Amino acid sequence: MSNRFNARARRGMVALTVAAGLAVGVAGCGGGGDDKKPDTPASASREGESKPSAQEGQADEPLAELKGQDGLVLQITSAERDSGGFVTVNGSMKNDGDKSVLVPGAVRGDETEIIRNGRSFGGATLVDSKGKKRYYVLRDTDGRPLTTTGFSTLKAGESLAVFMQFPAPPTDTTEVAFQLPTFASATITISG
Repeated sequence: MSNRFNARARRGMVALTVAAGLAVGVAGCGGGGDDKKPDTPASASREGESKPSAQEGQADEPLAELKGQDGLVLQITSAERDSGGFVTVNGSMKNDGDKSVLVPGAVRGDETEIIRNGRSFGGATLVDSKGKKRYYVLRDTDGRPLTTTGFSTLKAGESLAVFMQFPAPPTDTTEVAFQLPTFASATITISG
């Protein structure tokens, strides 16, 4: 009888621990009306390939539309400054052509560390002409660029949600030039 009692007690403690863990997890994920974004950037996955996800806070009208080669078009939908000192640029790349197109490898830039981490938008820069500075895509502690990665070919009419994260220029700088190799340059406005 004592073994049966001990087994029941252990199961009860496990159930109580799981229930408490779930309650803490739900409370941590709960709304509470605070829509503040995290202060630290998310890093790319361990394998070095992150899958694109739906972008938050996209505007109805794009901030800029950059034309590339072979019918590729990059629409910038938001450029938001956060309290952690970063600017996150969101948008989508679309193949407006009538056949599949390989996204040019040049968009990842030519730095050895970025090239080693596969396809990305690591070649993107923000240029603050007022402050005379160029801001490059941030990297995580393993050297992976904080951008959309793991893409290659876009079929005709297909779109790819993209993001790139940069160090933020001074708060009085709201307009910067966005540059991506093989695409036209455009001026965008930073919000936040």
